[in-house]
This record gives sequence, C-alpha cells and structure tokens, in this order.
Amino acid sequence: MNTRIEAAQASFYLADTHELSNLSSELCDYNMYTEDAALRAAVQREGGQWAEPELGEFGRLTGSADYLELGRLANQFTPELDTHDRFGKRIDLVQFHPAYHQLMKTSIEHGLHASPWTHPGPGVHVARAAKTYLHTQVEAGHGCPITMTFAAVPALRLQPDLASVWEPKITARVYDPRNVPVEQKQGLTIGMAMTEKQGGSDVRSNSTRAYPLGGGGPGQAYELVGHKYFVSAPMCDAFLVLAQAPGGLSCFLLPRWRPDGSKNPMQVLRLKKKMGNASNASCETELRGALAWMVGEEGRGVRNIIEMVSMTRFDCMIGSSAGMRMAASQALHHCGVRSAFGKLLNQQPLMQNVLTDLALESEAALTLTMRIARAMDQRANEHEDLLVRLVTAVGKYWICKRTPNHAYEAMECIGGSGVMEDSMMPRLYREAPVNAIWEGSGNVQCLDVLRALSKTPAVLDAFFAEVAQARGAHAALDRYLADLATDLKDVQDFEYRARDVVDRMALALQAALLVRHAPAFVSDAFCHSRLAQLGHHNYGTLPRGVDSAAIIARATPKTSSS
Repeated sequence: MNTRIEAAQASFYLADTHELSNLSSELCDYNMYTEDAALRAAVQREGGQWAEPELGEFGRLTGSADYLELGRLANQFTPELDTHDRFGKRIDLVQFHPAYHQLMKTSIEHGLHASPWTHPGPGVHVARAAKTYLHTQVEAGHGCPITMTFAAVPALRLQPDLASVWEPKITARVYDPRNVPVEQKQGLTIGMAMTEKQGGSDVRSNSTRAYPLGGGGPGQAYELVGHKYFVSAPMCDAFLVLAQAPGGLSCFLLPRWRPDGSKNPMQVLRLKKKMGNASNASCETELRGALAWMVGEEGRGVRNIIEMVSMTRFDCMIGSSAGMRMAASQALHHCGVRSAFGKLLNQQPLMQNVLTDLALESEAALTLTMRIARAMDQRANEHEDLLVRLVTAVGKYWICKRTPNHAYEAMECIGGSGVMEDSMMPRLYREAPVNAIWEGSGNVQCLDVLRALSKTPAVLDAFFAEVAQARGAHAALDRYLADLATDLKDVQDFEYRARDVVDRMALALQAALLVRHAPAFVSDAFCHSRLAQLGHHNYGTLPRGVDSAAIIARATPKTSSS
C-alpha cells in the first residue's frame, strides 16, 4: 500500500513541473478597424466616412484568428518555380500555397486592385487606402501584385486602344491564378519588369531592345530581347516593361501568352532569395523575342511610367504605415497582459515611454498617408495635385525609412518571445526594410523631391500652404517651420543636404497634421519629442510631461478576451 502511494506521489511531482501563470496571448479575434482610433478618425476626416460599414466588416475579417493564420502560412510555404513540366515543356510556372491565393482573392474581390478606377468619386482613394492598411497588417507580400495591378491603369490609359481591351479585365473583381491566355480569363493581374543588372534605379541605362514588327509607334507590336534582373510577381498575366526602341527608352505591355495561344518567350531563370517579402515571388527573366505593345509615345518610357511609379510609392507609404501599426499593436497587446517585477509592463514608466513613442510614430505615419489619399481623390484641385507630386516622395522616403527601427523596438518590448519564428515579429522585422528600397530607395526619393522643387517651384508653395494651416497652434511647430523656410532658401550643396531637408519636411507635415487633427495629448508629445528635442534619439526618449497613459490607451487594440 505504501509503495503504491509513493509511486503516485512521484508521478504527481514529475508531471507538474510548474504553474502556468503570467502568460501573454495571441493578438487575434479583434476588429482591426474599430479598434484603431487614429484610422477611424482619418477615414472620417479625409472623406471616406461613407465606407465605414464596409471597413468595419473588413476589420472584423482581418483581425480574426483564422484570417491572420493565412499570413503565417503564406510566408511559411513560399513560392516555388517550375520552369518546365515533367515532359520537358517550358511552362515558367510559380506555385503558391492556398493561403496566398486566398489573400489575393480577398484583395481583388474587395477592390484593393482597382476600386478608384471602377467607382470614382469622393473618398475612394481614402477608402482603398484604409482597406489596404488593414489587409497589409495580415500579410504584406501579396500586396505587390495588387499594387502593381492598381498602378498600371493610369499608365495603360495613355494608350486608349490597349486600355479598352485590357482595362475591363484588369479592374474586374475576379481572381483567376491560372496560367492561361488572357482570352480565357475574366480577371487579370499586372506586374512590372524595369530593373536591369547594370542600372538598378537608373533605368535610362537599360539595354533591353525593342524591335518593331511593322511600322512601329504607339500601340504597335514589338519583340523584346534582353535580361530583366528584377521582375516583380512573375505569375501576373502581363507586365509593363521598359526597353530601348529605335526612338529611345519606351514603355511596353508584355503578356505571358501571345494572341495565337503560344507561350510568350519571357523565360523565368530563377526566383530571388529575399530577406523579406517571402510570400511574394520575384525573379530574373530573359526576354527572347517576347511580343509586346508600345504604351504611349516612343522615347518617353520613363515619363509614361511615372504615374504608375507614383501610385506604387503611395502604396509603400500605406504598407509601411501598416507594418508600424501591427508592430505597435503586438507590443501594446503583450505589455497589456504581461507582468514583470510586480506590475503590468504597460504600467512601468520606462516601458510606457517606449510604447508611447511607438504609438506616436505609427499614428503620425498613418495621418500623413491618409492626407495624401485625400489629395489623390482631389487632384483636380491644383493644391492637392501639387501635394501628391511632392509629398508622395517625401512620405515614401520618411515613413519607409522609419519602419525598420520601429519594428525592432516593438520586438524588444516583447522580449525573447518576439524573436521566435512562431511569432509574427520576425516577419514584420524582415519585411520592414523592403518598402524603403523598392520603388526607389531613400536617395532616389530625396533627389525626386529636389527635382520637383526645381522643376515645379509651386510645390513648395503648396507645402507651406498646407503646414501653415497649423500655424499658431504650437510654438515648437512655429519655430520649426520658420527654420525650415530659411534653410530651404539656401540651395548651396542642396543635393548633399537632401536627406536632412526631406527629414524636416516630413516631420513638419506630420506635426502640422497632428496639431490640427489629433488629440492634444498626441500632438503635444509629437511636437515636443520630434521638433523641440535636438539631436537623434532612440525610441523611448520622450521628454517629461507626456500623457503616456492616454496615448497607450488610445493605441491599444482590445480583443474579444480583453
């Protein structure tokens, strides 16, 4: 009898090594839209209030546990390339996990690829930006083909005969991933093939050649021969390509299949091994006489593609703002349920400083992004058009540049668990640098700002007219604007100083918008920490007097179990 008791006691002690307590939890089963006070306010303020019911439903979907799981799966099971089928026939087929296809299907069925073109009207860019912001928090990589499809429409419209054939299927809310000729599909996606080995961002050095099959000219057929070192989303149905025609660098639309049903010789050599953006396929290709049609005037390829580039850069702003929001949400949620040294992490002063700083950065990024969404909606107005032309580059540079360190600081808030691959944080961290590099690196954006200031001086007037709407509301902002205006008059070594100039323009815009629209406890903290403090600081160095509790409460998402 005593032996049996002793054995039972031994078994008991071996089974229970510790008591489970003070555990964090997954951030899931919450409404991403309704739990984002800054986003709701921006949608209402910038003209998208009519979309609120739909955004509420979309936020419930994107915040659900099952849907968030799609983002994990799409990155765990990455694309695979089959250049040939088992019989040796060239197919150039990229295979994706079903989770990726579901993310693509949702994006297209909700109009993230085309709604401003199919349903133009007040606030359409604002509503699309809000949806894209929510969906990107689930998974960023699939957004690449969605963005390019969206951005291709303005470029194609430069060639009305091509647009009349292609646009209805590009803008259709039908996702069809089959690798078949466009005639057999109701919905199409569009990619880009710009970058070559020798040039990178300097696309004017492209060496791919375009040979006319007849008289040549806009809308006419050519065959393209060359190598593209970075092709985004090779599973798309067609691509906008830059190539050297007899009259200079020109833009072309290149389909995967020829009209006769044969495969176009755009041959995928390999998929890129990227640090981040793992769910999305990027590749190198050889164009071996690939059929394409010229879009717009010959020799004006860069000019013809610039509107597409502007649109993709704006989506980089959305994507990086979304990455900040998800990183901040993860940190805020964790610190709201995890205790150390006797109290919740979000109640400890030093951690409050860091969390508050992360929340401020996230809200400022979103606020600037949504302001430019409204400007895109109202480009018939000269002031709004000038803002788009200047601030898209300013915002793309600044927001994307701020994202990597933001992701790291959020990861540190979570601690060792945040570094584990079964957490979302490593994915957010790897994704964070992508938008700063793609669609023109930081230096390219700053040079574009200088080019805009030089070629269209009215953009600077529009900039100061915009920030002047906050003049007198905050002393630190007034001083900052006065100093910036003085420095912008000095064009000596302008290119050398370009990053400093664009940094300050971005901060001035963010501060002015927050002063006008955010609660005082948000705008005061932003202005005192970003404008009044001298020097560069890590996150978590906010000055005294910041209402951290209010900012943390505003930014922390509540879940169904909260």
